Amino acid sequence: MKQTFLVKHAVGGRMFIDSNKLEVPYTLVPQGEGWRFTVSVPWSESIEELLAHKAELNVFVFQEFDDKPTLKTWYYVKDGPVEYNTDENSLTIVADSHIPYYPHEYSV
Repeated sequence: MKQTFLVKHAVGGRMFIDSNKLEVPYTLVPQGEGWRFTVSVPWSESIEELLAHKAELNVFVFQEFDDKPTLKTWYYVKDGPVEYNTDENSLTIVADSHIPYYPHEYSV
């Protein structure tokens, strides 16, 4: 299975993190009624810009399988905390809700 991790600006669509372009180790764990992503990523202008828009983020995880359709899951951050730890070079994003979907079910 191939997995892609994306963090985008919900309003303008700007891509902040794309694991297809840069290997980005991350974990995803349930946290209360939401989900917590912990991402190992060095500080950069892109991370600074991400933090400036932390209330307007969407996170996506795409799971591509050999024997079934791609499952895409959209995580909406909304009020979840988004923080960067400079000592650990890690970004934490907490998402409030998610929608798993199969894109082929929505094609015209």
